[in-house]
Amino acid sequence: MTEALDGFLVIDKPAGLTSHDCISRIRQVCRLRRVGHGGTLDPAATGVLPVALGSATRLLPFLPGDKRYRGTIQLGLHTSSDDLQGKLLACQDWPQNCNATTIRQALMCFQGTIQQQPPQISAIHIDGERAYRRVHRGETVSLPYRSVTLYSLTLLNWDPSNGQLQLEIHCSAGTYIRSLARDLGKLLGCGGCLAKLQRIQAAGFSLARAVPLPDASAVPPRPLPILDGLAHLPRLYLQEAETKYWRHGRHLTLHPNRLGCSLTSPNSNLPRAVAILNRDDHRALGVGLLSLDGLLRPRVVLDAIS
Repeated sequence: MTEALDGFLVIDKPAGLTSHDCISRIRQVCRLRRVGHGGTLDPAATGVLPVALGSATRLLPFLPGDKRYRGTIQLGLHTSSDDLQGKLLACQDWPQNCNATTIRQALMCFQGTIQQQPPQISAIHIDGERAYRRVHRGETVSLPYRSVTLYSLTLLNWDPSNGQLQLEIHCSAGTYIRSLARDLGKLLGCGGCLAKLQRIQAAGFSLARAVPLPDASAVPPRPLPILDGLAHLPRLYLQEAETKYWRHGRHLTLHPNRLGCSLTSPNSNLPRAVAILNRDDHRALGVGLLSLDGLLRPRVVLDAIS
């Protein structure tokens, strides 16, 4: 594969590998230097790992940030990493009166925009060093709370015999499901940690589109087109003369009748990100910011002319 074959791969990440391990494998298989991913997964987690190839890596900041997970939370255990991979710090029984209704009521406390403290064992930088490296040296770190949004929390199953519950979570970027497990257990008065996690959607790609991580000697999988990663953005088609200006990275002023309600928001004066396509062949040209006054500013120009 050459860098001319740009696009996206959706990998079903196996347990036991880091996201960086998966990216290294894709670089090796595809013989490609420019490879990036749309959201880190913990080594124990599985599921959707969106991978950008070639010039598609420049589009990663414009992909949707929300994510969906299916997770299993174990009540009664408190660990150093807030999952089963960490050191056991405390163990106690979950409340005998804990039932599906009780759990749903507790989950309501986390729905919406909340302040969440990341796990100590995380990849967050503290003075230029990853938090987990400090913890592994025996240091105690206290990470600041951050604002995250949990759009929905759905209880799929509660098993009182083993204290495990299954959830489906729709959340913003930066949300730690391990922290949710810890905080839910604390609210229920028995402690809790994450037992299992599968990401079922990220960067606009679902698990249904995922393929297994290829072996090092495998034939490179065919990437999804660049436009598949921009499906959430409104589209603006440029005429031939406009395309030439665009490829030179120049601003364009478009006539008001070109700006449909799908391209601009009457409730905001802020420029809106739009996918730019060539009108003749529907080729992806990049991403621009479009103002209500019709000014189109290039942000990512694919196949640019210097």
